[in-house]
Amino acid sequence: MKKTLLPTAILLLLLLLALPPPAAVALTADGLALLALKAAVTDDPLSVLSSWSEADADPCRWPGVTCGNVSSSSAAAGRRVVGVALAGKNLSGYIPSELGSLLFLRRLNLHDNRLTGGIPAALSNASSLHSVFLYGNRLTGGLPVALCDLPRLQNLDVSRNALSGELPVDLRSCRSLQRLVLAKNSFSGEVPAGIWPEMASLQQLDLSSNAFNGSIPPDLGELPKLAGTLNLSHNRFSGVVPPELGRLPATVTLDLRFNNLSGAIPQTGSLASQGPTSFLNNPGLCGFPLQVPCRAVLPPTQSPPAPTTTTPSSAAAATSSDHHQPIRTSLIALISIADAAGVALVGIILVYVYWKVKDRKEGRRGGRSTVDGDDDGDSRKGLCRCIWGRGGGANDDDSDTSSSGGDEEGGKPGGGGGSEGELVAIDRAFRVELDELLRSSAYVLGKGGKGIVYKVVVGNGATPVAVRRLGGGGGGGDRCKEFAAEARAVGRARHPNVVRLRAYYWSADEKLVVTDFVGNGNLATALRGRPGQTPLSWSTRLKIARGAARGLAYLHECSPRRFVHGEVKPSNILLDADFTPRVADFGLARLLAVAGCAEDSALYSSAAAPPPPPQPSLGTGGGLLGGAVPYTKTAGAASVDRGGGYRAPEARLPGARPAQKWDVFSFGVVLTELLTGRGPGDHASPSTSASFSAPSSSSATALTTDRSGSGEHGGGGVPEVVRWVRRGFEEETRPVAEMVDPALLRDAHAPPLPKKEVVAAFHLALACTELDPELRPRMKAVADTLDKIGSS
Repeated sequence: MKKTLLPTAILLLLLLLALPPPAAVALTADGLALLALKAAVTDDPLSVLSSWSEADADPCRWPGVTCGNVSSSSAAAGRRVVGVALAGKNLSGYIPSELGSLLFLRRLNLHDNRLTGGIPAALSNASSLHSVFLYGNRLTGGLPVALCDLPRLQNLDVSRNALSGELPVDLRSCRSLQRLVLAKNSFSGEVPAGIWPEMASLQQLDLSSNAFNGSIPPDLGELPKLAGTLNLSHNRFSGVVPPELGRLPATVTLDLRFNNLSGAIPQTGSLASQGPTSFLNNPGLCGFPLQVPCRAVLPPTQSPPAPTTTTPSSAAAATSSDHHQPIRTSLIALISIADAAGVALVGIILVYVYWKVKDRKEGRRGGRSTVDGDDDGDSRKGLCRCIWGRGGGANDDDSDTSSSGGDEEGGKPGGGGGSEGELVAIDRAFRVELDELLRSSAYVLGKGGKGIVYKVVVGNGATPVAVRRLGGGGGGGDRCKEFAAEARAVGRARHPNVVRLRAYYWSADEKLVVTDFVGNGNLATALRGRPGQTPLSWSTRLKIARGAARGLAYLHECSPRRFVHGEVKPSNILLDADFTPRVADFGLARLLAVAGCAEDSALYSSAAAPPPPPQPSLGTGGGLLGGAVPYTKTAGAASVDRGGGYRAPEARLPGARPAQKWDVFSFGVVLTELLTGRGPGDHASPSTSASFSAPSSSSATALTTDRSGSGEHGGGGVPEVVRWVRRGFEEETRPVAEMVDPALLRDAHAPPLPKKEVVAAFHLALACTELDPELRPRMKAVADTLDKIGSS
């Protein structure tokens, strides 16, 4: 019996030794593929992958790995790896082809590391992959066209690498691609034509900072869903600007800078609304909007006549004729030149007189879109009229009753147009004497370092105005004239979504500015809420965003000085009883500086864009100019609403020159706040609601370490909430419903939230808050995009 059991025990022992270890049996195929990635990493300074172990039963707990429940007919269904996010970890190594075996992988985020080698074509085996973010590495080789075999691929960003070669024609197979970013590589050759109409889903295309040459494919104009910026800058494109680009949506901003393009810029479709920045540093380009006139092309010279045989007599006659011909030709030329010069001189005089008279009349009509010294004023008439016309609303009725320009005495007959001790009405409809203004009942709206603001009821009690008392000091003489000039410039800005300056007063010991009174508070209080206040509905928020965008677009494109506001934030967007927004406080900082009340007057005198004249004026914080009530800051918002959280990163640099793209960034932060209900610094705070939950520790680490210069993640002063939203869209770590303000979802009586409109607004906010100012759209394009949201 013992002899029988002994061989059996030995046999069982041998079988147990032959079995693989339990851990190896437990580790899934997804886990083994991820271990291949760990083996491909040669340097992990943050020890992110140190806890990835083959002894684990499930890779779903590993840092940077996201799993999801997958329903499939295969036996391998269950919890599978759907996301790998190792961005900004300073990893060195290469991308292994084994990642292609992750059949349910949806998002691959390895950007901002030090990975080298090529992009493995085997990634095309991960058939569920729809987002590949590899930018900010040291990858080499070409763009594997096999990636277009991925049926769900929507986002491909390989910018800021060392990729090279030509764009493959088979790129046309990426029919579901929405975002293609190849910027800052070494791609070369001609961009293939004929492939772009087949990529009709493309919404973003960035080919900038490469070595592409040849002509720009005309069929790039056949991308109907393109939005934001079509960036072809910093390449070697030559030839003309294709007129077909005018077929692009009006909201698309072109960037063709730093190429070798030539010829006249076509004025077709959306090309006619592009600014001069889009075409800079192309020495051969001419025409509007550049200040380079296109010279007329000379007609081709006639071919010389065929030689003929001549007899001596005819030669003599010809010699005699040639003796007199030069004289006759010279006389004709002199007479023609004299006639042309005389006609030109008379024409110049007539044109000069005509424009002088016209400018004086335009000034009396209230400073419309054409201003003295503005070379392209006529070209902006249609734009300004369009921005004005969409606004609707009040204050259109008295636009022709005002006076502006050099003779703005306003409603004070015989006034000195800005002399000391006089209340000067910029709007002639405002007929109030200083004594009457001082005797009227006043209510203090707020006080601070920028003066005291009163609500004053004048006339029969039906016309409340806001009066800001700037205080004394500031001297007289030249200061008084400068203050008057600044006040007139601000007063000429007339738009339904802009608070109007009605009058001003200057004396040695008192300075006042009188503006419209807007009686329903500001956006900050409306968002933060007052006791018993109903949360803003989606339609109201969209209305506020549209109106504020129109007002800022008017200030940028059509106001006399093309103002830069400089302090766009919720407390500077006032609301009337119908929640129509009015942009307030633009130009106030310059007035304060001239009056001697500003702390840093040097900040407010820079130009918005070349050429230097006209000089824009900057607004300032306060939110009280024309406001109904002072902004009562909540605990979490006291610091950010001072303007720091809304200012563009480049605006915080010492000696930065004010630019209109500052306002675009600030508006993007405001739009993000409208969508999420969260201010710039409210991300991942302990008070965050359940539906606005904080990210995991790995996500938080990625946010802190990411310093992408392309604007994909924050760093460099980008507000936390913007970075959080951008990450949510890029990695799809949370649905849109979790990023929207919970107040929009709690109202049971409101109609269902239109997801397409919300997503479109989120995308616009992210475009406005790009880290690179050149990638941000102009306010005109922002206003156009908001008008289209919900209108289709």
